[in-house]
Amino acid sequence: MPEPNSNAVAQGDNAVVVQRAYDFNLWLIRKVERFPRSFRASVGDRILARSLDALESLYAASWSRDKRAHLDRALDAVNMLRILLRTATDLGLLKERAPEFAATSLEEIGRMAGAWRKSLR
Repeated sequence: MPEPNSNAVAQGDNAVVVQRAYDFNLWLIRKVERFPRSFRASVGDRILARSLDALESLYAASWSRDKRAHLDRALDAVNMLRILLRTATDLGLLKERAPEFAATSLEEIGRMAGAWRKSLR
């Protein structure tokens, strides 16, 4: 039996990371909407901008010929988002299990995007 085409397999995996990033954005938007007004326009806007940047870059990578540049931008956005969410947690803006869910989700998205980036070499 022939081996599956690695590009076809990777393409399916790529759709999964885009979907995970999309789902994470939906969850995060709802969380940021609950931030106190004094933090929504500062920390909240930066968090949402980075999260949406990551999603846009992942989506662009799925269609672009220059996948590496888009994946590098996505990974940079994920790393900055980790710092911003840690700041939000330390400020008491994310409560209960939200910080754990965010960290786990970003770890998964970052791992999947990093594997995709590595497969392009």
